[in-house]
Amino acid sequence: MEKTLNKRDLFWIFIRSNFLLGSFNFERMQAMGFCVALMPALKKLYQGDELKAALKRHLEFFNTQPFVAAAIMGIIAAMEEKRANGADISPQTLSGVKVGLIGPLAGVGDPIFWGTARPVLGALGASLAVAGNWMGPLIYFFGINIIRILVRWYGLRLGYERGTAMVTEVGGGQLKR
Repeated sequence: MEKTLNKRDLFWIFIRSNFLLGSFNFERMQAMGFCVALMPALKKLYQGDELKAALKRHLEFFNTQPFVAAAIMGIIAAMEEKRANGADISPQTLSGVKVGLIGPLAGVGDPIFWGTARPVLGALGASLAVAGNWMGPLIYFFGINIIRILVRWYGLRLGYERGTAMVTEVGGGQLKR
């Protein structure tokens, strides 16, 4: 029987991805949050010792821009699904994909969110607030959170739907051991 993830599983990964920084530490940074976010999928795909190994595998170092981390979660969830169904994807491959994506996505996400969206929305909100308009703080608050939620949700969905194809297209070949 083939093990597959559904929209409900992805929804719970999305919800948990919002707490990625909830247990940030200086040894493994966001690893605990990454593992906790993937737990619904891992529990559905694996049992017993395989589940323990999968959880341990996702407790290794992880650190990227928090909003774009959901795209990596989607790709890894798709790869874990294929692995659980017998695909030849090694733990080293899963680790390599994660490590290979954290830098480039942080390099894209940091300037977009911390260097552009927050300052622009903050300046807009502050200019309205200084003029006495109570909408200023609301524009900032809702604006940044709408962007954050949409990037997380669609990043997760795109990562999952494109899964390993996304990695092999960029990498130019097959996933190897």
